Amino acid sequence: MTDRYCVFGNPIKHSKSPLIHGEFASQTHQAMSYTAELAPVEGFADAWRAFIADGGRGANVTVPFKGDAFALCDTLSHRAKRAQAVNTLIVGGNGRTYGDTTDGIGLVRDLAYHRVPLAGKRVLVIGAGGAVRGVLEPLLAEQPSEVVIVNRTAEKAEQLAQAFADLGNIQGGGLASIDGQFDLVINGTSASLSGELPPLPETLFAKGAWAYDMMYGSEPTVFLQWAGPRGAKLLDGLGMLVEQAAESFFLWRNVRPETASVRTLLRQSLNY
Repeated sequence: MTDRYCVFGNPIKHSKSPLIHGEFASQTHQAMSYTAELAPVEGFADAWRAFIADGGRGANVTVPFKGDAFALCDTLSHRAKRAQAVNTLIVGGNGRTYGDTTDGIGLVRDLAYHRVPLAGKRVLVIGAGGAVRGVLEPLLAEQPSEVVIVNRTAEKAEQLAQAFADLGNIQGGGLASIDGQFDLVINGTSASLSGELPPLPETLFAKGAWAYDMMYGSEPTVFLQWAGPRGAKLLDGLGMLVEQAAESFFLWRNVRPETASVRTLLRQSLNY
């Protein structure tokens, strides 16, 4: 019998998740299908219940439903509670819904894949939305010397820093509060999708620093285009997408897929 999985989103046609999980299933010989499902903006919970009723075993959740998924879960992982968002749903043996988030693990594993050091390093994170909240716990677990969150609305960044202050040295403020140089700068905003770039200091990057954009595409993002000439080594979010998917796959199937070949396939599919 083939187990059913999917990714819910709105919009969702662009999703690479069916390609990724199809490759994972093939390489690990899992009897499963994985589709992209468009859910109504105001009807996510009904879409999930209908999917379960039709034999669904689990799902990924993307924009704009991670908060909705968090709200409908019967049980949550510790990291999902911290993130206040869910990107992975699992149907338990009793029919109850378990929620987890794998975004932060995906980011940290992608950084490790590219041998980006985190321990003892100074990290700047731009943005204070759900994408950033979801990665802070795993990021702080790598023991950077400091994580600084900056946002156009300083209060949001300050509140986020306070919420995670028990996990490490973390500060929050407005874009104008950026001080000094950083070893890693992560763009966690969606500004790249609209071709926008927040105002950033020209001297942002320390020697040997990395610039990481959680977004990805067929061309380098605006943030990466800006960071390259200023001395940073560049990474986009494609690897994070693959690694968070691999963690979701492991939670569903208890098998850990190999990711390097899927990274290559996905990059080729973008012609980038």
